[in-house]
Amino acid sequence: MAGSSHGHTPAAWTGVTIAFIGFCVSGAFMVMAQPAGFWAGMAIVAIGGVVGWIMSAMGLGQPKDTHEKFQEALAESQAVTAKS
Repeated sequence: MAGSSHGHTPAAWTGVTIAFIGFCVSGAFMVMAQPAGFWAGMAIVAIGGVVGWIMSAMGLGQPKDTHEKFQEALAESQAVTAKS
């Protein structure tokens, strides 16, 4: 997936960062046995997904056809390498 630029967008980084913070909050409050804090952290996780989706819809995510273009370029380069 590294070759296809999977996840290397502002939308992906922002959504995952917010979700990670939510997981940390939930984990801390779970250890402290505070259910309200745990659910607040889970709400932050959900907000991270929504923010990532909205940013992607605004054009800050990866275009839908990027994977297909990558696969075509990969097939072409493998064909050239096989002929050599």
